Amino acid sequence: MVFTYVYAGWEGVARDARVLTEIVSNPENGFPFPPSNKYYLCDAAYPNTRGFLAPYRNVRYWLGDYQRRRAINKEEKFNHAHAQLRNVIERAYGVLKARFPILDKMPPYSIDVQRDVVVACFAVHNFIRKERINDELFNQYDSPQLIFDEEEGEQKKC
Repeated sequence: MVFTYVYAGWEGVARDARVLTEIVSNPENGFPFPPSNKYYLCDAAYPNTRGFLAPYRNVRYWLGDYQRRRAINKEEKFNHAHAQLRNVIERAYGVLKARFPILDKMPPYSIDVQRDVVVACFAVHNFIRKERINDELFNQYDSPQLIFDEEEGEQKKC
């Protein structure tokens, strides 16, 4: 539940895939590609490319879908495992947003101040986690049974 890389300061509206493409294509951004045998998990909006692993499209994906019926083929099993791992990412974002409500509604500061606030929030989040400080929010969101429903933006206990 630690963030590896933060890029803040993109002005305007852009699709996540476009932002990622721009970031990784510029070596000055220092994007840390994973080693050749490792991958970053991404959602279906991203292509499967070097270092990025998306789920199968048009195959059951959300964890709630697997509570009613188990995965039956290799694609569903892969998507289920992928969703379980991505749930950790969603829980990390849940901790971050719960700790720093300023991230949901950034006051009308300049883009430079907004960027610095975002980076500072991620840095404090990572510090608390890495230093293993006993933290109520991490304790609350650490449960693998906690499913963060990305579609609805809410958490559910299973």
